[in-house]
Amino acid sequence: MWQQKNQHLVINKISEILDVTNLSYAEQMTEMFDDAKRIFISGAGRSKLVGNFLGMRLMHSGYDVSMVGEIVTPSIKNGDLLIIISGSGETEQLIAFTNKAKSIGAKIVLICSKSKSTIGDMADGVFQIGNDNVYKAVKGMPMGTVFELSTLCFLESVVSHLIWEKNIPEEKMKERHANME
Repeated sequence: MWQQKNQHLVINKISEILDVTNLSYAEQMTEMFDDAKRIFISGAGRSKLVGNFLGMRLMHSGYDVSMVGEIVTPSIKNGDLLIIISGSGETEQLIAFTNKAKSIGAKIVLICSKSKSTIGDMADGVFQIGNDNVYKAVKGMPMGTVFELSTLCFLESVVSHLIWEKNIPEEKMKERHANME
């Protein structure tokens, strides 16, 4: 019984957050992906893991994607897009990445939980998952879990939008999937 209660807690909280997230974000993000020469994704901790999900799906969808911090990641250039996933928008390392990318002429997108932040002030696009009123302590979902799970679900819906919008067949995505796993 307690397990079912906890499952409902998680599902209900994610639904609450996504219900107040701007519905136009999928279109706006798709446009920014399409306008970019290449896409770079960064985050810290579990937000970085959410970024890895997004990076894989964008690669499957045909975009040129790199994860910041990997040994084979190329240098970012003018015309590229840096996506930062940060609940607070205040992570020092991510602020440094944002400053570097901005100085080179790359576009910046912040996916966050707060309406105002240091990275948000520098970003070309800020996509707030939820709003300032829905983030409060939730027993059983500690230390950013609400943001990370909601962001993961939101970004999967953005990828779903891409697939429908661009009519990408699953067979084409499978061709791009890693074959040395």
